[in-house]
Amino acid sequence: MRGSLVAAGVVAIGGALLAAAAGPVGAADVQAVSAAPTGTVSKDGTVTLSGTYRCSPLSGAGPVFVSSTVRAGEVRQGIGGTAATCDGVEHTWVNQDKPVHGAPVAPGPAEVEATLVHLDTRSGLPMPRIIVTDRHEIELRPAKG
Repeated sequence: MRGSLVAAGVVAIGGALLAAAAGPVGAADVQAVSAAPTGTVSKDGTVTLSGTYRCSPLSGAGPVFVSSTVRAGEVRQGIGGTAATCDGVEHTWVNQDKPVHGAPVAPGPAEVEATLVHLDTRSGLPMPRIIVTDRHEIELRPAKG
């Protein structure tokens, strides 16, 4: 009886060590990005968008970024970019920018697009490769303060 308990304990500890070494469950194949359902617009027109992302370590050289755009009316505007850490763990991102082209963005309904982009530098030139995108309607609210 005691021998089977010891064997069961060894198997349980071995399994726990293997799981810890492998990292988070499914981390090797999970690539995701999402934008929060709300963003803000400050009085000077600066738009702030945020959300979460998860990416696994990529093969090949080059950085990964979370880029974002907002469309209010007919104009789509880029709203910054954040360097991503691809380690299989969920991280938050915040992008902030004051659009310079077209009409200023105002509080109200808008469409947001968040994209996880790998700049592949294996060829010598950075070539963007889209990993995953999230696009949906959000509400832009006036920024506090």
